[in-house]
Amino acid sequence: MRIRTLAVGLLVGGLALTACGKEGTPTDKPAEGQTGNAATLPEYVVAQNVDVAGSAAFAKAKGAKKITIGVKDDQPGLGKKDATTGQYSGFDIEIARMVAASLGFGKDQIEYKAIPSANREQAITNGDVAYYVGTYTINDKRKAQISFAGPYFQAGQDLLIRADDTSITSKDTLKGKKVCSVTGSTPIQNVRTQKLTEDANIVEFQGYSQCVDKLLTKDVDAVTTDDAILKGFAAQDKSAMKVIGQPFTKEPYGIGLGHDDKALRDKINDTLQKALDDGTWQKIYDATLGKSGSTATKPTLEKY
Repeated sequence: MRIRTLAVGLLVGGLALTACGKEGTPTDKPAEGQTGNAATLPEYVVAQNVDVAGSAAFAKAKGAKKITIGVKDDQPGLGKKDATTGQYSGFDIEIARMVAASLGFGKDQIEYKAIPSANREQAITNGDVAYYVGTYTINDKRKAQISFAGPYFQAGQDLLIRADDTSITSKDTLKGKKVCSVTGSTPIQNVRTQKLTEDANIVEFQGYSQCVDKLLTKDVDAVTTDDAILKGFAAQDKSAMKVIGQPFTKEPYGIGLGHDDKALRDKINDTLQKALDDGTWQKIYDATLGKSGSTATKPTLEKY
């Protein structure tokens, strides 16, 4: 079955990924057998003679003539590394590239470093990355350790179901349905504490790809996590899967950077605001997560 093969491939590819790599040339062209729209990624003009006075992270990157950016590498549509080509692609990757260009770094001067969620704050604090772009929800606990520019995307917990399923229309229609998410994650805890379905119908795996595989083989009825992640999977084949489009939490994604690096935070916020105003943000969305068929509302920057 082609769809099942696709989902299994995503899982195998994710497990095979390495920790870091130089940037390739992301493409918006759908792979063979996948669906897609005609949206194309924007080009980013690399700024010249940039200076971000007072930013240690920028000074380090400028001295090295390259910038190291923390990312995810296993989230289709957001931050995904092709295990064969080594290329990174997705909405988060494009935001990271756009910011790098505004700082004076072209795509051949970017090094991506895949860092798991549990190690993000430490990597930023250690100076291992100049900034981090990877489904990173802004919250007060994290603000005590690092800073955030953004948000550059307003996500929320939602549901991914089979495209032909008309029985699930919101979180309130999950009774009697098998719901899958990552073991110990906040989304599955929300399902359990809000009693959206019976405990016996809660299914947990180590990765979202495993849940998607079970969705496509009809072993579960819904996958739940942030809608941005779900849109990435739906974009792989929107004839097979769809996102409900009724998020029931708020997860503002920010760009993580050093706690006291106000200069870099202000510079990145200026870049994000320009992208929101001139249509660049929308073009990035349309050519990545927008391929799921779902729309998104532009975020409002905090600029704290």
